[in-house]
Amino acid sequence: MKIYNTACPRNCYSTCSFKVGVEDNKVLSIEPQPLNKATPKGVCLKGLSYVERTHSKDRILYPLKKVNGVFKQISWEDALNEIASKITNFKKDYGNHSILFYAASGSSGLLNEVSSNFWRMIGGATTVYGNLCWPAGLEAVRLTLGDTKHNIAWDLENAKLIILWGKNPAETNIQQMIPIEKAQAKGAKLVVIDPRRTASAERADLLLQAIPGTDAILALAIAKLLIDNQQVNHSFVKEHVLGFDEFKHSLSDLSLEFASQECGIPVYLIEKLAHWIATIRPMTIVPGYGMQRFSNGGQTIRCLLTLQILTGNIGKSGATFHYADIQGDIFSSVKEPMSYFPPDKPTGVFRREISTARLGEDMMKLVQPELKMVWVERGNPITQNPDSAKVKEAFRKLEFRVVVEQFLTDTALEADIVLPAKSMFDQSDIISSYWNPYIQFKPKVMDAPGEVKPETEIYYLLAQKLGFDVAEIEKYIPKSDDESIRNWLTEKLKPFPEISLEQLEQGPCLAPGLQEIAFDDFKFNTPSGKIELYSEYAKEKWDVSAVPSYEKTLENKQHSNHKIQLLSPNTKNRIHSQFGNLDLIKTQADDPFVLISYRDAKNMGLRNGDILRVFNDRGELKIKAKIDASLRPGCVSICNGYWHQEGACPNTLSKGRETDMGYGAAFHDCMVSIGRIEN
Repeated sequence: MKIYNTACPRNCYSTCSFKVGVEDNKVLSIEPQPLNKATPKGVCLKGLSYVERTHSKDRILYPLKKVNGVFKQISWEDALNEIASKITNFKKDYGNHSILFYAASGSSGLLNEVSSNFWRMIGGATTVYGNLCWPAGLEAVRLTLGDTKHNIAWDLENAKLIILWGKNPAETNIQQMIPIEKAQAKGAKLVVIDPRRTASAERADLLLQAIPGTDAILALAIAKLLIDNQQVNHSFVKEHVLGFDEFKHSLSDLSLEFASQECGIPVYLIEKLAHWIATIRPMTIVPGYGMQRFSNGGQTIRCLLTLQILTGNIGKSGATFHYADIQGDIFSSVKEPMSYFPPDKPTGVFRREISTARLGEDMMKLVQPELKMVWVERGNPITQNPDSAKVKEAFRKLEFRVVVEQFLTDTALEADIVLPAKSMFDQSDIISSYWNPYIQFKPKVMDAPGEVKPETEIYYLLAQKLGFDVAEIEKYIPKSDDESIRNWLTEKLKPFPEISLEQLEQGPCLAPGLQEIAFDDFKFNTPSGKIELYSEYAKEKWDVSAVPSYEKTLENKQHSNHKIQLLSPNTKNRIHSQFGNLDLIKTQADDPFVLISYRDAKNMGLRNGDILRVFNDRGELKIKAKIDASLRPGCVSICNGYWHQEGACPNTLSKGRETDMGYGAAFHDCMVSIGRIEN
């Protein structure tokens, strides 16, 4: 059995390194790679399931065409001929922008840019702007600190106070628990702020179950206590911070009693947390991505950041705002979140007039030209995008749909042609992380099964069908043999003499220029050169308060006919809508359920196992109840990633709306009603 160093390319915080054992063109083993100091203990259950995922009986191995509502296997020749004919006709009759190219984050790697290269080569397409995951928070950090980075992952063990704010790493970032537990062993206190009592909360010294969408007012109340009690690090603020006086003034009318009522946390617990923040150093706040998926998400992250700033917990070991670190993205000319923004001046090549957050609605609104075709890869938008009924409606209005996929997902089921997608083991690539600071090589370790082709080869062959000669194609798309791919990757590494493909084959390499303790030079890439509590840019660009502020979510109990907050957190058993279809995962996961608090269940006369109708004006689900005393009353929870095929997709109920900044998706503004379905 041959052993290769590799890394997981999924859209997951950890980006684990591991060793894969291959024999007779089969993946047989997954083992830890301790050279990655962020992920030394090996992969999670989902990573272990790559053995099954790669060789699954359900994996799509051949092109499929829908004939009278049923998928039939067809040849690559027929599939490419039909796709090329459709592209040619739509371009001729309606123009390139009648075709929507939709690519999401289902698999990362430098070779993903080849997809855009193809559509650019043939004259352009319509694409989306924004992002479902994290741009509101990214933008909040960027406009405050100038860059989105944090201390190296393993420095967290040097913190004396760790606040997991809406983050549950014990299930969704298990590698992060290693430095957290080391810090606790050295006496650090752990605080968890979450409406759910999660596996991470079981390890905490303090759990605060705030009302969803009100985290900003909790942070501002603590900030006011720090200011009123003279517990601000004034020397740090004076030297490095712009806008302290304006921020202080904005809190003058804020009362603890109002904040307590608004966020649902008793005053004495707000005061207790404020005391710990004031007196325990160094402190690290680790925000999750869920709370910035509300309509007030960007301002919420700015409010949390104030607690690091006022106490001077920036630029030191154990002291960082641990939201995102894109120092490993050394290859992009435009960094996130700016890469998500629509251009100030249209290029004429890509039309970016569709918001990811409003995908279905915006698709149906487009004119001149209206959309006729969609190409989807690395994504499952009918499951994962908000207001999925409108997304499905928009797809069904199109004349032609192509989906590149490994499995028959909800989106693939809507396709006219499904093309089999590569696995992570079928083609070499280079990946980075948004948590750990490594550049990693993901080698080809096996030949693809069946007639699976990597996307680069699909595009290469399709370009030939469209009449491009080889010389023109190879300006945009490399050949797909491993030698050509390695040469293409080597070219990408040339600006970085510190690392080579040969080094990466031996294991992960730290990103060139890495600042291990973020901002330890106290240089901030903002207009003022300081940390900006007051941001003129925030006011002008996003039309929000120049200082961090609390705004109510747009959909809440006061502004909805529905009075229960739907949470749709990530689960340890899936990465969004991936992995849940595998037998290994199914043995460890319950059937889909809606979690409801004991108090709410008692008040409504519900019992475990009852089938509930969870509904609002956008749709409904019929789903089994699971009663849990640990969930905050007034909330129900349905895990992100359930498919429509399972009857439990939470985006049946979410609305397509954008966050206050960054063009994110505010699908956590979601109120529902529930009722038991009588037998």
